[in-house]
Amino acid sequence: MGYDSRSAMPISQCQLAASMLAAAHIAERHAIAAFIADAATRPAPNPFPQTSVGAVRQVWRQRAAEFRSFDITAAGLTCLLTALSGLSVDEALVQEILRAGPHTANVFHRGDGCEIVGAVLYGKPGVDLPTLLTPRATRRAPGPRSRACATSEQLDLFVHTAL
Repeated sequence: MGYDSRSAMPISQCQLAASMLAAAHIAERHAIAAFIADAATRPAPNPFPQTSVGAVRQVWRQRAAEFRSFDITAAGLTCLLTALSGLSVDEALVQEILRAGPHTANVFHRGDGCEIVGAVLYGKPGVDLPTLLTPRATRRAPGPRSRACATSEQLDLFVHTAL
């Protein structure tokens, strides 16, 4: 995972998932947090974790157009672009990239892993977003004794429910 720029400590997936749940400005935060916390999700190669608001804004505006063209379903994209529009282009951000199967989540924070600016969860063209079971305990921001990432509450990324 990423590193806290002040202490050089890795940011765990559990911490990132908890921070995502606390990011009330992200409408799809529960789905993205469930993906991050899922046992199948792993950190992906991230050659450029340090970035800026301006770079993220430019990349994700272009990706939004590509996603429409290639029938790629995404969660969090609108909230990310809205959050970025209110920030200075020079502001530093850290990017975390996580993957499981055909799905990827890009999470942007201010360097400590706690204050999430935005995140996008997406799949390959024509692939729906994963159906994740979100235990009741993870539907709200976890408190100090949260067990949101406890092994017994791990989520099955590939569970599909019949309608």
